[in-house]
Amino acid sequence: MEHSRLSSSIPIELTETSGKNEAYSSGVSWAAVIGGAFVAAALSLILLALGTGIGLSSVSPWSNVGASTSTVSWMAIVWLVVTQIVASTMGGYLAGRLRTKWVNIHTDEVYFRDTAHGFLVWAVGLVITAGFLASAATSMVGGAAQVGTAQKLDPNEYFVDMLFRADHPSSDQSGTLVRSEVGRILANALRQSDVPGADKTYLTELVASKTGLSQTEAEKRVSDVLAQARQAADTARKAVAHSLYWAFLALLMGAFCASFAATIGGKQRDHVVVI
Repeated sequence: MEHSRLSSSIPIELTETSGKNEAYSSGVSWAAVIGGAFVAAALSLILLALGTGIGLSSVSPWSNVGASTSTVSWMAIVWLVVTQIVASTMGGYLAGRLRTKWVNIHTDEVYFRDTAHGFLVWAVGLVITAGFLASAATSMVGGAAQVGTAQKLDPNEYFVDMLFRADHPSSDQSGTLVRSEVGRILANALRQSDVPGADKTYLTELVASKTGLSQTEAEKRVSDVLAQARQAADTARKAVAHSLYWAFLALLMGAFCASFAATIGGKQRDHVVVI
């Protein structure tokens, strides 16, 4: 009788103990996540430096020498994808191997936790890398920004120029002042995606007075330059959008690789044989 009573109480005690351990144990091994994230961030910076060196070494200031601009752009895209795959995979795998071993947890739950650990490694590593690059960029351009503080473009300067704009500009105006004013006119035209008629007329007269061209030739030059400036702005905008698309794809691949590598590392961690 006593033996049967004792045997019936043991499973209940084990169930309560395991339930209590599961309730008070954390599902995230933050030490493993942070360690893997720092490894992923360090590898990203190392590979980024290597890729930058390779890209600069392939560029030549001489025409028809070295890689073309399109080739360098594709090399940068491929290297960005490779960097994300390598760094995220290594960080996620380390997080899976370094995490604590969960006892009395279902296999599906372990798989989910390992996947979450890998994703956390990718997210934390991305934040660390972005913060470091932003800090480095700020420090590098800090001196130039301080020098050019007095030369910041005031949005009202364009309208101030309109107030004091002469009906017929003379050719004896200062070249620096003329170029600054024309630069503000072009900036306003690109911002509005259109050139006001008064601005175009003023630019035509200004070019004619400075270059000696006829009114027709000056008007044609102004139209050509405005079209080229608009095309260059559109090309730059498309290039930025194209690079952002590839950056999104590279980061998505990095998140997947980190999550998958963490599951592999977790499996190997759970199958370690105690000697």
